[in-house]
Order: sequence, then structure tokens, then C-alpha cells
Amino acid sequence: MTMDVRLLEESRIADWDRFVLEAEGATFFHRAGWKAVLEKAFGHRTHFLYAEQDGAIVGVLPLAQVKSWLFGHSLSSLPFCVYGGIVAESNEASRALRDEACRLAESLRVDALELRNTQPGDAGWPVKELYYTFRKAIEPDDDANLKAIPNRQRAMIRKGIKEGLQSEWDEGTARLYAVYAESVRNLGTPVFAEKYLRVLREVFKDDCSVLMITHEGRDVAGVMSFYFRDEVLPYYGGSTAVARTIKGVNHFMYWELMRQGAESGSRIFDFGRSKADTGPFSFKKNFGFDPQPLPYEYHLVKADKVPDVNPANPKYKLMIDTWSKLPLPVANFLGPFLARSLG
Repeated sequence: MTMDVRLLEESRIADWDRFVLEAEGATFFHRAGWKAVLEKAFGHRTHFLYAEQDGAIVGVLPLAQVKSWLFGHSLSSLPFCVYGGIVAESNEASRALRDEACRLAESLRVDALELRNTQPGDAGWPVKELYYTFRKAIEPDDDANLKAIPNRQRAMIRKGIKEGLQSEWDEGTARLYAVYAESVRNLGTPVFAEKYLRVLREVFKDDCSVLMITHEGRDVAGVMSFYFRDEVLPYYGGSTAVARTIKGVNHFMYWELMRQGAESGSRIFDFGRSKADTGPFSFKKNFGFDPQPLPYEYHLVKADKVPDVNPANPKYKLMIDTWSKLPLPVANFLGPFLARSLG
């Protein structure tokens, strides 16, 4: 039987998603919906490749191209996603997808092709050792999940409850965006346009939720989460400056998401990726999660070394320091022009 690699078209979207839902190693970020999200929200050019054998999809590789005068030109699987790379039923399908991705990267003359793997590849490409993911099983029982959280963090959850924090689901994105935009500005990071959050909810519908945390009727934190199979993945979260005056806001927020996720049938809590030796890395580890390295790998085309577009790069220190001091309305106006290239 011949192996063909094709570009995803409308007629095969259901087949693609059916394969992803069942395939070992697939993630939420392999779903076909990301093609529409990246095109609608940012205008990025996508190249969603699938391997087909005897009429059936046997492997997928979602790719998108990001071109920026400031941050370079890349082909990645997948921008704005923490996981990606090849998912295939066989080595033959994997090789076919990898070979086609390399041909595409070279024809586009990108700096590098990036595969955001969860497991090491076998191509011998350079690997960036920067990010870690945090995942663990959760139980149907609240008491069991609470006891699995270390004492100090568990105490912070209880302090948040004592402070009168409340959680509520929100059908929109405006409240979350206001909280998130303030949070990332304080970190010195440009924020994307609210349109991106709206498109995520539009495309992924019930598999994308927004949980808001309030204190005395005021929003102090919020998180957008994704759901895939039996997993819940908090993704875009943040808190306001006011939250720093209230004990346990972030602890309470993630506990509420875990608690309500377990109640609705989730059995894996995926805390997402963080860079080593950062505050988020420590927070997740102290919450009882073990870090697992993410072996992102690179096929270099025009670049002579692995790209290093991340806030820890000293090259961006001045930009980060300046951005964190901008008035929030200015940061929110300018942010989307830069953030669309920071996938």
C-alpha cells in the first residue's frame, strides 16, 4: 500500500479529529480546529499535513508559519500551543510526515522547523531543553485530590476559601481578557487581542471553558481551560494586582478547576508548560506535580542555531522591563501587534 502525505481539506476534518481522538500521543493541540483558530485570530498561514494509507488517515502533523521582522520566520507544530509534533501509527507514516515537513520548511525558507514534542524524536535534530510540563492523575473524590496537594499549598487553598473567594463559570471572554491582559502586562509580555479568546471559544465550544474568581463581587483572577478526552488543561490564566492583597487566589482558582473537572469526569490535570527556574515552575512543583521535560526539536534551515525567542533571553530584557511599566490601555493597544508573532 502506498503512503501519501496531503494537506488537510474541509472534507477530511472529521476524519482528522477522529484519528486524533483515538491516537496514542495525540493532544488537544493536534485538533483540526487549531487551523481555523490560527487563521482567523492571527492570519497565520497553516499547513496541516496528514499521512494517508489505503484511504485512512494514519498520521498527522499540524504546522503553521509565523513571520516576524523582530522574532524571525518559523514553521512550527504548533504556534500558541505547548504541544505538537508528529502523531502517527507507524514509523513509515512518521518518516513521511517528517520528510514532507522538511521539504516545506526549505521551500518556505524559514529559519527553522520546530516540533513541540512531548516525547523525544529519533531524527537526531537539535533539541531545546527549556520547557517542562506538569501532569498527574486526579481522583473522583475531592478529599483524595486535596490530600495529594502538599500541606503548605493546601493551607493556601483554605485561606482563599476563608477570604471569601468565589468561583463562577463565564460564557464570554471580556472578563477574563481584562484580568489576563493586566497580568501579562505586569510580567512584561505583550498581550494578544481579545479576538483570539473569542475564536477559541467559538471553534472549540464546550471543550473550552472560562472560570472566573471573584472577591466581594470583583474579578480578581480567571483561567481559560481546554478539555481533551479525560484531561483538563488550564491554559490562559492570570490575576490582578488586587489579588496580591488577598491570600490564596491562584491556589484557590486551580483547586476549583481541579475539583470541578474531577466532578465532571476529568481524570488527568495538565498544568501545562513552564520554563525551569521560574515562578510558575516552582508553583506547579509545589502544588504536587512532577516536572517532565518537553524535548522540542528543530530542523535548521536558514538559522545556524536553535531559535531562542523567550523572555529569559537577555536580548529581550530591556523590552520586558519597558513593557511592564506601560499604562495598561497602551499595552493593550500595542500588544496584539507583537503578540501575534510570539507563538
